[in-house]
Amino acid sequence: MSTVTPYKDTNKSKKEQVAIMFDAIAPKYDFLNQLLSMGIHKSWRRKAVNLLRENKPSSILDIATGTGDFAIEAMKLNPNKVVGVDISEGMLKLGKEKIIKLGLQDKIELKSGDSESLPFSDKSFDAITVGFGVRNFENLEKGINDIYRVLKPGGVVAILEFSKPRAFPIKQIYNFYFKFITPSIGKMFSKDNSAYTYLPESVNAFPDGDDFLSVLNNAGFIESKAISLTFGIASIYFCKKKQ
Repeated sequence: MSTVTPYKDTNKSKKEQVAIMFDAIAPKYDFLNQLLSMGIHKSWRRKAVNLLRENKPSSILDIATGTGDFAIEAMKLNPNKVVGVDISEGMLKLGKEKIIKLGLQDKIELKSGDSESLPFSDKSFDAITVGFGVRNFENLEKGINDIYRVLKPGGVVAILEFSKPRAFPIKQIYNFYFKFITPSIGKMFSKDNSAYTYLPESVNAFPDGDDFLSVLNNAGFIESKAISLTFGIASIYFCKKKQ
């Protein structure tokens, strides 16, 4: 997989660049998410969380939590605790404010953490979610292996990520929207011009579908499956850890 980074004129690592990018766009992130997806990302998150319901997880980890929307959605499963980690302090600050406003600070904890070197001991969580974060990993395999490490035996993972539609005319419409409309709207509302150019580039470089299922299987996960959403625009990858 080729490494795509937000900024072309720096020697900083992808991880550092992603943190800088999300710090820059944090104030407008939720607004632009809603605008660019026309609100459909909310139903995608609901579907991902519902896949965990059968396991009745009491402890949930949300990786690349951003402003905490996935962690908040996970509260519908009535867990004892949800922990969200992210490398962007700007996003975490807004997420913490949102959680306090909702009165969920006793149930949800947001903290700084590297997705590829998670600050938790082995077998810590019953379930793990990642929303639009795995394509930002600097080393995808390392990140997936660490998810496996901190998940309890029998635990489940739901990863929501953009995909590349293959069918005509959705593929053509999607490519046009992502290549031209998304960066234009992003530049209009965000002070970081690179962020919404990086979005389509990172989606294009990500090994979606069967290729990503192979990454999950190689890490040791079982019963891995990809669930296509909205004409293939996004996918939920669901898998389990052996008992």
